[in-house]
Amino acid sequence: MSSSRILIALLWLALAPATFAAPPVHEFTLDNGLKILVREDRRAPVVVAQIWYKVGSSYEPSGLTGISHLLEHMMFKGTPDVPGGEFSRLIAANGGNHNAFTGRDFTAYFQTLEKDRLELSFRLEADRMRHLLLDPEEVAKEKQVVAEERRLTTDDRPQALTREQFHAAAYVTSPYRNPIIGWMQDIENTTPEDLRRWYQQWYAPNNATLVVVGDIDPEQVRDLAEKHYGPLQTSDLNPPRPAAEISQLGERRIVVKTPAEVPYVMLGYKVPTLKSGDEEWEPYALAVLDGVLDGGNSARLSRHLIRGSQVAASVGAGYNLTSRLEELFVLAGNPAPGRSSAELEQALRAEVARLREDLVDPDELARVVAQVVAADVYQQDSLFYQGMRLGILETVGLGWNRLDDYVARIQAVTPEQVREVARKYLIDDRLTVATLEPLPLDGSRPAAPDAGVDHHAIR
Repeated sequence: MSSSRILIALLWLALAPATFAAPPVHEFTLDNGLKILVREDRRAPVVVAQIWYKVGSSYEPSGLTGISHLLEHMMFKGTPDVPGGEFSRLIAANGGNHNAFTGRDFTAYFQTLEKDRLELSFRLEADRMRHLLLDPEEVAKEKQVVAEERRLTTDDRPQALTREQFHAAAYVTSPYRNPIIGWMQDIENTTPEDLRRWYQQWYAPNNATLVVVGDIDPEQVRDLAEKHYGPLQTSDLNPPRPAAEISQLGERRIVVKTPAEVPYVMLGYKVPTLKSGDEEWEPYALAVLDGVLDGGNSARLSRHLIRGSQVAASVGAGYNLTSRLEELFVLAGNPAPGRSSAELEQALRAEVARLREDLVDPDELARVVAQVVAADVYQQDSLFYQGMRLGILETVGLGWNRLDDYVARIQAVTPEQVREVARKYLIDDRLTVATLEPLPLDGSRPAAPDAGVDHHAIR
């Protein structure tokens, strides 16, 4: 990030309390348990509507992995009142766009529309919340689609396959060991009745949060929600049993052998999140530590390992402080031509050791904080991103009002706290290492290697 952008961000933050305060969030709850969050943003006559369900891959029992993602696909296959394909046609005919995504802790559906078309979104989403058709023939077709998606995005991509094996090795009891898309045998063996039970259990107003951001009146949103969502019946929710990860008793290592063009190395340390940790400040210190290592071209990994020692061709770090369960702090990359995976691993370990031994320089800490502030500022331009932050925080159980103190919490992190979390969590006994060992391609070229670490992409 350029120094001018950092300066602009800091100036923006200084002025924010007086002139750029974020609009308030209006919260309502219907009698059937549906929570509604509304934030006004009058800059354009546009509205984003998102419906968030508290269910994702971390809710799935053994044998049913991937069922949340498969159900996401089936949600576009029609209801008695809106046949398959009609949902998408209606949104497009009204000038809107829509999509959905499945994560480990949630499944979400969204539409972006002109503000006067919001009722269309509510009507369609409320309809498929409780009245979805799950035709066995359509289920069979979509299972094939998802199986092909898995082949294209994981099985045929060496680094994605390594990441999947890495998480399965790092976690023993946590459901985060399973891929969001599911294991292939589970995709193939999921039945229409499995999907129906999963749908009836989790897709209910008392397990959902409706988030609306844009040029809209909060009272109007509540009235429209009451009209379309209010009559829907609740579900008897049975949350999954606690699945906390057992304590790791020593370093773990795996080697993944698959046809690939370049090696790949992943290091992951077990760390707490805002939801799973005991000390509230620690996840913020870990987020700052992430920025120290991988906060742009001036960060340590790029500066030391790519431009400095030239041991890495690509490298990155990733940490998600808003996950529902214990997370991994990940460092990953490809060794440079002529350098080995072992050399890259040692270089990554050396960067971690430096964080355990030495305090971060105040100027370096100021740069990271400025980047966090800048990202927070620029992302406010997106209605979708505003809604997504509200939806994630609410759905994982942190509460949307955690937004209010995020920047202040990051600013409060000290060099001593960064070193303390490094010493406490970035240690060998909490570490899992995965190495991709390329096999010959045999004339078939896999997809281009991913860059560095995936930063916990939704899928």
